[in-house]
Amino acid sequence: MENWHRVLLLGRCLGPLWLALLAPTVPALAAEPIGPATEQPIFEPQVERRDVAVDKIDTEDFEVGLFFGVMSIEDFGSNSVYALRFAYHITEGLFAELGAGMSQGGKTSYENLSQGLPLLSDEERELFYYDLSLGYNLFPGESFIGGKAFNTALYLIGGVGNTKFAGDERFTINFGAGYRFIATDWLALHGAVRDYLFNIDVTGEDKLTNNIQLTLGATVFF
Repeated sequence: MENWHRVLLLGRCLGPLWLALLAPTVPALAAEPIGPATEQPIFEPQVERRDVAVDKIDTEDFEVGLFFGVMSIEDFGSNSVYALRFAYHITEGLFAELGAGMSQGGKTSYENLSQGLPLLSDEERELFYYDLSLGYNLFPGESFIGGKAFNTALYLIGGVGNTKFAGDERFTINFGAGYRFIATDWLALHGAVRDYLFNIDVTGEDKLTNNIQLTLGATVFF
């Protein structure tokens, strides 16, 4: 019993001393934030944003333009071609096109070698075609010139029509590809290549001919 009295007496004497020793550390512990410490970033990046003006197609869906280039008529050489095209943009990617063009065939290799009578008259050498086609903007994108962005599109196109050549009307299938460059919100520049396929029997056999056409042109939206 005497030992217990000594322990209690010692605790009463040392208790105030421990409180006096711990008192300065309690406010310091309370002042420290609980949770992960927030650190200020060493470097603060300064990103300068560049304003880029983008030319967009006008709100109208109609497009009309003139094209010129070269048409290689199988067996009849290559000559200039002129075309008029009218397009309606059904959706952002799909469009329908009505086109017409004219060219002229030259002399065949047989006529040049034989020096005989011509196979066709001058009037029969005149070629005129019209067609209805569907096109699709396969790869729409942008081109940057002088800090300005221009809308562009690589498109595929194909359709059916009719060709008047060598004194007859000929059912024609066409297919090809083109590149459209939107210069302003109403003006576009085009480069296109197409193959016009139709049957012809002028040289003695009825065969399917490939007639390649390369054109450049400009269209307006309205």
